[in-house]
Amino acid sequence: MNEANKVIERLMSKSSYNFDDLCDLVTVLRSENGCPWDREQTNKSIRNCIIDETYEFIEGLDNEDNELMCEELGDVLFQIVFHSDIKRDNGAFNVNDVIDGICKKMIIRHPHVFGDVNVKNSDEVLVNWENIKNDEKKRKTPYEQLDSVAKSLPSLMRAQKLIGKAQKNNLIECADFDSAVSDVKECLDNLKNINDRDCLGELLFKICSLARYMDVEAEEILYVENEKFLKRFAQ
Repeated sequence: MNEANKVIERLMSKSSYNFDDLCDLVTVLRSENGCPWDREQTNKSIRNCIIDETYEFIEGLDNEDNELMCEELGDVLFQIVFHSDIKRDNGAFNVNDVIDGICKKMIIRHPHVFGDVNVKNSDEVLVNWENIKNDEKKRKTPYEQLDSVAKSLPSLMRAQKLIGKAQKNNLIECADFDSAVSDVKECLDNLKNINDRDCLGELLFKICSLARYMDVEAEEILYVENEKFLKRFAQ
């Protein structure tokens, strides 16, 4: 009996599993004795899977569904191990490197816990976090900090992050409520007069700026509005 078959037999005989079992399971799935589909996958071919599973966890979170959250966190964890196993085959890194890296990062970014830095509140924690992160990534200019916002984020979320970083670096003024509303109204007037997609894009961006002033997540409140829209038809 080869090693893969031994692992299969051991996994089939268990009634409960741990993290090491999950790693073994993924390795078996991608082995010659495993699943043809799993063997064919690359990090890019399963790119959207980890996104889908994350959003499904968010759905469980929003619905306060513990059973769904537990299940979907398992799916997210599976994706992490799966991606890591592909990279292990490529000689790039493995799941232990992933774990090692995140532990080291968290220790470095919490000097008030693992060092001698004193903080008064969570606001100071966030300032220190951002400064340490910029030092790690060697982001010296405001543009480099803006450009670090992931392009793969949902656009509403990315817009708010860009606006926040621009304000922190004094690249744009922190609008008050009235001026933020005035900017939205101005964009609406421009849209009436010109009626093109650039004006609409500017309007969406200004709405994200208004949402940031109101301390709400544009992505989240649009999600809620989508659900309200569906419920009206359900009723």
